[in-house]
Amino acid sequence: MKLQQLLSFTRRAVDDYHMIEAGDRIAVGISGGKDSLTMLYALHGLRRFYPFPFELEAITVNLGFPDFNLDGIRELCRELNVHYTVIDTDIYDIVFQVRKESNPCALCAKMRKGALNQAIKESGCNKVAYAHHKDDVVETMLLSLIFEGRFHTFAPVTYLDRMDLTVIRPLMYVDETDVVGFQNKYELPVCKSPCPADGHTKREYAKKLLHQLNQEHPGTKERMFRAVLDSIYKPYKDLEYVRNLNIKNLC
Repeated sequence: MKLQQLLSFTRRAVDDYHMIEAGDRIAVGISGGKDSLTMLYALHGLRRFYPFPFELEAITVNLGFPDFNLDGIRELCRELNVHYTVIDTDIYDIVFQVRKESNPCALCAKMRKGALNQAIKESGCNKVAYAHHKDDVVETMLLSLIFEGRFHTFAPVTYLDRMDLTVIRPLMYVDETDVVGFQNKYELPVCKSPCPADGHTKREYAKKLLHQLNQEHPGTKERMFRAVLDSIYKPYKDLEYVRNLNIKNLC
């Protein structure tokens, strides 16, 4: 996928769901993976021509894994002229060494999100961009159906009332395969996750299930995504609805 196509998908999502307004200061949570780095490129490119001026701040929560080298990301942020902050934490030691969690993902995610949100507020940002793409939307819906018995996924725009912070998801129209293509074409400095639980989660199960369904019944993912757009996301196209959001943390 070329940058122009990425920018087209991003602008469509931003416009459809009123994600950005003039004067926004948007934090980009950089995990080191392909998704967050692609989103950084997308918002940096969008900022150059979008009619509503906005600012960007890149933030990484360093969980404390050994040999997690962020030099490539630092250099990328310098090239893009985006201020980059790394928040060092002991989350890895707490989750894996001290508490020795058998199911570490929930605690890790909670601690990581707390550290990220605090850093975002300290940086003066009013919004944070999460790098969830189209596959994430559908996989989350599958997980909700299978394990919760409801038709649900995360929203394109979510207001966190306790933090007075708005979450946006500008990559929601982008397929994961296109993110992979973008990563390869532009040689993004991806830092592979050293987490021992990586690839052994319920989300990985949903990813494999979606891939199997789409292979056996071509077009399944697109039909599922269309169902989400028509049944869950439709109200978010109303600007007044988005402005009046007062939703507790559902992401």
